[in-house]
Amino acid sequence: MEQEPFQDVFRPYRLDEEGRRRIGEFWYRALEIIPGAIVWATIIISLVASFVAPLWVIFYIIAFDIFWLYRVVHFCGLVIVAWSRFRRARVIDWESRIQALPRVGEIKHAVFLPTVHEPIEVLRATLKVLAECCYPNVKENMIVILGGEERVGGMFPPKAEILQREFGRSFLRLMVTIHPADLPGEIIGKGSNQNWMGHKLKEMIDSLGIPYENVIVSAFDCDTVVHPQYFSHLTYKYLTHPNPTRSSYQPMVLYDNNIWQSSGPVRVAAFGTSFWLMAELVRPERLSTFSSHSMPFKALVDVGFWQKDIVSEDSRIFLQCLVHYDGNYTVTPLYVPVAMDAISGEGFWGSVKNLYKQQRRWAWGIENFPFLVSRLRGRPNFPLREKIYYVWNIIEGMFTWATAPLLIFVLGRLPLLVAEEQSRVSVFFQNAPHTLEILMTIAMIGVFFSAVMSLTMLPPPPSGTRRSAWLIFFLQWAMVPITFTLLGSFPAIDAQTRLMLGKYMGFNVTVKKR
Repeated sequence: MEQEPFQDVFRPYRLDEEGRRRIGEFWYRALEIIPGAIVWATIIISLVASFVAPLWVIFYIIAFDIFWLYRVVHFCGLVIVAWSRFRRARVIDWESRIQALPRVGEIKHAVFLPTVHEPIEVLRATLKVLAECCYPNVKENMIVILGGEERVGGMFPPKAEILQREFGRSFLRLMVTIHPADLPGEIIGKGSNQNWMGHKLKEMIDSLGIPYENVIVSAFDCDTVVHPQYFSHLTYKYLTHPNPTRSSYQPMVLYDNNIWQSSGPVRVAAFGTSFWLMAELVRPERLSTFSSHSMPFKALVDVGFWQKDIVSEDSRIFLQCLVHYDGNYTVTPLYVPVAMDAISGEGFWGSVKNLYKQQRRWAWGIENFPFLVSRLRGRPNFPLREKIYYVWNIIEGMFTWATAPLLIFVLGRLPLLVAEEQSRVSVFFQNAPHTLEILMTIAMIGVFFSAVMSLTMLPPPPSGTRRSAWLIFFLQWAMVPITFTLLGSFPAIDAQTRLMLGKYMGFNVTVKKR
């Protein structure tokens, strides 16, 4: 079923007024400019140097390719570790394991499901999975908050009424909230809606007298389908954590609800995102929250819930907690997965267009760079080494996202094409194409590895699926150079350029349908 017609109207806004007050307008704008300026400086210098100093550029590209080859091998190793942990975790009976833990009967789960104009089939499927999950007495221990938007008019209440009748008795509470339109200090987006939902939940938690430490919040997209053991696994990790209220809990995210119906570029991007997060799960020291995740309600209350004037609320909430607790906040990996929809659209080009918008919105996480730098100023209890580490992770990750595909697949070939005759006679120049070919061939192990891994993680195919579909799923990975450049590097450059120019992005809603 297609979504009901609705179009958000983006209104210009100023990014992070509090951060500007903290360090001043000039310095905050400088922080906004830095990431995009570095990216464009890299591109321009590479282009110019390809004509005036091609040998130096070739040397740089070869060195970069060697470094990237190391990262590919390292990445494959991390994904294998995550994959093996995922295979073990999803078959463990976590519901039985938590029975022996103290306080298990006191833990309540609150699930946030913000929605705009998703069809009722998507919401119904998510609620059905929550009601049937393997967790002790869901009817007494789970609160579900379905958060609609006033700005969509009368589209949401009828759906909420139907879902209340169908699932109202399946949980301790099925709350329905409607986020008012045009509140001051807000932009249209998931963060402002979840902020409203959080305050409404707090009113309920206070009225029920439940200690904040006993409530775990899961902030999900409304298409999130949890593994049956997800909440038991989450509860186990929470109750066995040495400091459970100082950690978020990040599951493995698989974009495979509709993967068999998706186009090739969308499938490659979906699995690429899942593999990236799998690798991050193995390195919890640098792990941040992404997309659907869980966290302590106490931490949410302490930081004042999600910010209302941002796009990347999923990663920002971790940084809010990290700063508030002076670095004493972590992310605990969960290897029991949640499944979500891959991007969709009207036909092939519609899905590609929506994929570009989704990648650009994710790349808008660069807005966290000026936020974090401005908030770390004047916090002497936050260790300096950790300040540098977290700032570096943001800037290096976003820089690599924007430039690596261009340097490897595009700019790396340019000096070979435009070099003057005097450069072409050198032994180094003549051996460069062969060297680059060898490095690229070896690096293709990453593509082959991803292709094989994607086949092991596919959900069962719909009835009537031809066997040839499996071969297509394997061969589609040949599109990696195009996909990672046009639908990876370009959206990241787009987002960082917008921030550099002060052209702030609004929240683009991901299309979902059944």
